[in-house]
Amino acid sequence: MKERTEISMQLYHMMLDRGYPEDLCDLVTRNLNTDFTATRMIGYLSHYSNLPDVEVVDEMLAILSDRNAIMKKKESEQAQKKINEIYSSGLDLD
Repeated sequence: MKERTEISMQLYHMMLDRGYPEDLCDLVTRNLNTDFTATRMIGYLSHYSNLPDVEVVDEMLAILSDRNAIMKKKESEQAQKKINEIYSSGLDLD
């Protein structure tokens, strides 16, 4: 698993300051270890003052699901781009 970014560490400290258990803070920030995902969780938590642990975990899973969908979409777009190049230029079999 990737190391946590500076923003992930900000999320970690934000969650600790709000009274979440250290194990939960660690779990969330180890999974939301990119600026994009950590920023999304910070934004989510900023709208609420006292969320139950289960809702934080649910949002973490939703953010990870969104990230995976975005990654699959990008992969599909790259594959389609390559197919379009083959259609327009043909296969280079030399």
